[in-house]
Amino acid sequence: MKNQESLSITILDKEYRVACPPGETDSLRASAQELNKKLNEIKRKGAVIGTERIAIMVALNLCHELLTGRSLQTEHAELNQRIASLSEKIDSSLREIQLS
Repeated sequence: MKNQESLSITILDKEYRVACPPGETDSLRASAQELNKKLNEIKRKGAVIGTERIAIMVALNLCHELLTGRSLQTEHAELNQRIASLSEKIDSSLREIQLS
């Protein structure tokens, strides 16, 4: 773990020391805060009991959000590609009309 910084974060009232690449402490700290927020939301609802189960539910929710976001990005990329293709066809047709 060369060139790693040590960062202290608190998750569900427990402190953890983690290694972090230089310059990424703010991002890691923000990630830990967001994770802690989501863990506490599930814990407050009281529908899930036990730290391990709460962590699993949050991990599942985060993975779902991540995959849903990736799915949307893929759809957007495909739409952008179709738009670019149609735009090229329109430009080509307009050039042909101007040459006629």
